[in-house]
Amino acid sequence: MQYVLRTHGLTKHFKHHAAVNGLSMNVQKGDVYGFVGENGSGKTTVIRIISGLIFADGGGFELFGVDGGSKNIGQARKRMGAIVESPSVYLNMTAYDCLSMQCTILGIGTQGIESALEEVGLSYLLKDKKKVGDFSLGMRQRLGIAMALLGEPELLILDEPMNGLDPAGIVDIRELILRLNREKGITFIISSHILTELALVATRYGIISRGKILKEISAEQLSKECEHTVVVRSDDDGALLGLALSLGLDASLADEGCIIRGEVSLNDLLEGIIRQGIKIESINCNQTSIEQYYLSVTGGRK
Repeated sequence: MQYVLRTHGLTKHFKHHAAVNGLSMNVQKGDVYGFVGENGSGKTTVIRIISGLIFADGGGFELFGVDGGSKNIGQARKRMGAIVESPSVYLNMTAYDCLSMQCTILGIGTQGIESALEEVGLSYLLKDKKKVGDFSLGMRQRLGIAMALLGEPELLILDEPMNGLDPAGIVDIRELILRLNREKGITFIISSHILTELALVATRYGIISRGKILKEISAEQLSKECEHTVVVRSDDDGALLGLALSLGLDASLADEGCIIRGEVSLNDLLEGIIRQGIKIESINCNQTSIEQYYLSVTGGRK
C-alpha cells in the first residue's frame, strides 16, 4: 500500500486553543480523500501545515515518504498543489496573466497554460481580456485549479471547494475532480462539511472533530454503515431467516430479530411469511443517512 501523505500525532496550538490535537491520518495513492469536519474542526490548519504555510507544534508528517522536518520536504511539496480557503488569483489580471504569473513563481515555461485551461473547461479564456475580478465564483475556483495543475501535481488539496457555488458550479467542480482522478491519476484531499456532496466523489473519508481524526473509513464501508435494513421479529426467526435467504436476501439473526440488509421487496417477503404461516411481531425499516453516521461518530451536537 503506497501512501501519499501520513501524519503522526500532529499538533498545533493558537494561544491556549488546540486547533490540531494529536491528529493522525493516512492518504493512499489514488484516493479522493474526503476530509470531513465541522467549521473550526482543524481541517484548514492541517492543510496549512502540510503546505508549509505554518509549522506544527508537535508530531509530524510524511509527504511522498519524505519527513516533514527533512531538508528535502521542499522537493516533495513540488509534487503537490493546494488551494487553501480560496483560490489565490489576481483580480486585476486576465486568466492568462494569472497563469503566466504562476509559471514564473514555479520557475517553469508558459507552454502548459493552454492545456491547464482546457483541463478545467476554461480554454475560451486563453485570449480573453476579461479580468478575473469579473469572474463568477465557480470560474475562479476552476482557474485556481488550473493554476495548481501547472506544476503537474500528483496530489491536489482543495479546501472547501464547493463553498458558495451554485448547483451548476458544484457539478462542474465535482466532474472535474472525478475526471482528473480517473484520467490523470491525481490523488485528492478535499476538505468539506457538505457530506452529501463529498459522497459523490470520495473513495475514503477522514472524520475530524476538535483537531482529531475520529474515524477513517472507505466509501464501501460507509455505504454498508448507511445501508437500508429491515428488522423483522417473529415467532420463528429461524424459519424467517431461511425464507429471506431463499429469496436471495442478505439476512442474519440478531437479538432484535432477523436483520435483512439492502433493498427488500416487502411484498415478496410478506407473501412468503403468510405462505409459511410465520407470525410477525414487528417490522422496522431503517436507513442511516451520511449525516446521521457522521453525528454518531462525532458524538452529535454538543
